Amino acid sequence: MDTQSTTLIPKLYVAIDIHKRSWKIHCSTDLFAGKSFSMRPVPEQLFQYGLVP
Repeated sequence: MDTQSTTLIPKLYVAIDIHKRSWKIHCSTDLFAGKSFSMRPVPEQLFQYGLVP
C-alpha cells in the first residue's frame, strides 16, 4: 500500500525592496503573515540576520 502525507510543509517567502539608503524586508510563510523590517543596505548585516544561506 502506497501512502502519502497530507501535512503541509510551509514555504518561506522573503521580499526585499532595495533602495539606495535602506532595504525593506518582509518575511512570511504560506501559513502566517510574518514580519517586516527596514535595515541599512549592508549585505553583511542581512547575512548576519540569517536570511541568506
